[in-house]
Amino acid sequence: MVKSLYITTTEAKSGKSAIVLGLMQLLLKNVRKVALFRPIIAQPSDAMRKDHDINLVLSHFEIDTPYDDCYAFTLNEARNLINKSGKEALFDQILKKFKNLESKYDFVLCEGTDCLGKDAPFEFELNADIADALGCPVLIVSNAHGKTLEEVQDTTQNTLDYMTGRTIEVTACIVNRSGLTPTEAVTLAKALHADNSSGDVLLSYVLPEEPDLGRPTMNDVCKWLNGDILYGKKAMDTLVDDFLIAAMNVGNFMKYLDKGQVIITPGDREDIILASIASRLSSAYPDIAGIVLTGGIKLSSGVKRLLDGLAELSVPVISMNKNTSQCIDVLSRLYGRIEPHDSRKINTALGHFEKYVEQRQLAGRLVDMNVKKISPKMFEYNLIERAAARKMRIVLPEGAEERILRAADVLCRRNVADIILLGDANAIAHKISELGLDLSPKIIQPGMSPKFQPYAEKYFELRKAKGISLEQAMDTMRDPTYFGTMMVHLDDADGMVSGSINTTAHTIRPAFEFIKTKPNTPIVSSVFLMCMKDRVLVFGDCAVNPNPTPEQLASIAISSARTAEVFGIEPRVAMLSYSTGASGKGADVDIVKEATRIARELAPELLLEGPIQYDAAIDADVARTKLPESKVAGHATVFIFPDLNTGNNTYKAVQRAAGAVAIGPVLQGLNKPVNDLSRGCTVPDIVNTVVITALQAQAEKKA
Repeated sequence: MVKSLYITTTEAKSGKSAIVLGLMQLLLKNVRKVALFRPIIAQPSDAMRKDHDINLVLSHFEIDTPYDDCYAFTLNEARNLINKSGKEALFDQILKKFKNLESKYDFVLCEGTDCLGKDAPFEFELNADIADALGCPVLIVSNAHGKTLEEVQDTTQNTLDYMTGRTIEVTACIVNRSGLTPTEAVTLAKALHADNSSGDVLLSYVLPEEPDLGRPTMNDVCKWLNGDILYGKKAMDTLVDDFLIAAMNVGNFMKYLDKGQVIITPGDREDIILASIASRLSSAYPDIAGIVLTGGIKLSSGVKRLLDGLAELSVPVISMNKNTSQCIDVLSRLYGRIEPHDSRKINTALGHFEKYVEQRQLAGRLVDMNVKKISPKMFEYNLIERAAARKMRIVLPEGAEERILRAADVLCRRNVADIILLGDANAIAHKISELGLDLSPKIIQPGMSPKFQPYAEKYFELRKAKGISLEQAMDTMRDPTYFGTMMVHLDDADGMVSGSINTTAHTIRPAFEFIKTKPNTPIVSSVFLMCMKDRVLVFGDCAVNPNPTPEQLASIAISSARTAEVFGIEPRVAMLSYSTGASGKGADVDIVKEATRIARELAPELLLEGPIQYDAAIDADVARTKLPESKVAGHATVFIFPDLNTGNNTYKAVQRAAGAVAIGPVLQGLNKPVNDLSRGCTVPDIVNTVVITALQAQAEKKA
């Protein structure tokens, strides 16, 4: 079930608040607990000025989410953070807030910015980035106010193309505030399309302009002017159509009165004030909406006595300190909003939404569809969150290496794992000081450790059949990589990560020597977690085994499927070859066929297909042609390459050509988790590998 939706728009005054109300009501009919989250709000976050939409939804639907949990930043704060630390820092904090709500609620309805700032394109792109980082499907609200059919179609389709071009899942589009004819509206809804990765047809709805929702009320007028209500408090929900400046004499003024007007006049124009109130009491004149008195001029005692004597004066009278010119300047920027207490506008908005949006259709898409999209950022965040939930002890043998120390600093700050550094304690402490890191890890100097002698004796016991002497065992155990591996083997650490300065062979040789492989797992292999823009795939084996036999290839497939499960990826295994099904022949194809047979026999519960070509494994359209009955074709998540040459080159090609983030290699098949870094690894690479190792350790503890 989908657990979130991101609502965004391309321009201001699109009627997004009304859409949020409608969606929240729809969701609450189908989902028990729903939260509203606005990554970025426009208003200051002080207690006296709450964000309009958050306050509206929390109040009307009586949702108990704390206000401060419902947003992450103001727009100015977001700009400043981006300028100072980049977008990634912004996304990290937004994700943290989002995940907090996601853990407590069944559904999180996210609302983007209002595009009321000076740079609407910046806000639009920022909303797209945030939706992408959160991995939320998107509902686009397009503003059709004052636009022709062609203009609406062009702007809306361009928005859809931009989103889907970034592989953002657009689940629906609502064209709001439309002035189109019913025929044009149907034409528009049919014309809009988006090439969604899920293959679902885009849901499109066209909502006509509902004038009452865009019209301000006298309450809005009073707020914008920072005025005082003198009379007519019970009529402050009166809707406003227009403004009339009264500067002429009463006779001429009365000719211009019209329904829904706000009369703007200085506070000492008592003739205009009385004439306006009289017009409201007379059936011969249309009902005005209210009166605004400018200049901060108080009513004379006589007029005040007269108005005080009128029972239940139904026309609002507002006083403000600004002059008439300043008043008009403020009101020229006024737009109508749906306030929490305004039951009329709220019910109008909900009724309008229900009338033009097919409730069951949209609810079915939001609540029932199974979105597979997950952004790399969200995937990494999920891994870190899971690792931090149960901290593992991870040993890093290359303790004096700068990248290792910087990664350790990040990991400790994120409270991901208990880090153990190996090496010369003084050298490591000096390096930490030199780098200016606030880091106090556990440091072990192998040759000086109380565990050194027992570890050496254990190694001698395990390897004496291979001709190793005790003296040789002691020399070997002074090597931090061997010492760290022995810590893992004897459960003094839960996992090890090395290889930033050591070779792959040096990193994993100790594990082969005495950690050994799991029962019924004849081979150690590896996978890369390939974080694409819209999903995470598992590629194996791309780092260890050059030319696996059918038995080994089957083992790699089963191990890779189990690894996928550890990281929350539903395994659908594709055994790759240059042919699909029974279409090809040859020795290489026969190896894959036999490996597929063996894997199905050993793990019949797995969804597994082979031999299959890469395009048929990943592309649903190709799969419908080549293997239409397969449950894996077109939807594979685990890709098993027939040999190291193919796997290594493919993962690097996908990494570079598709801009994918490759996490790994992740070693699999060992009794305890040990993972290798490349010598060109970055600090984020090290962080990710430690997190992965911690999750593998968690899985081992459960087994």
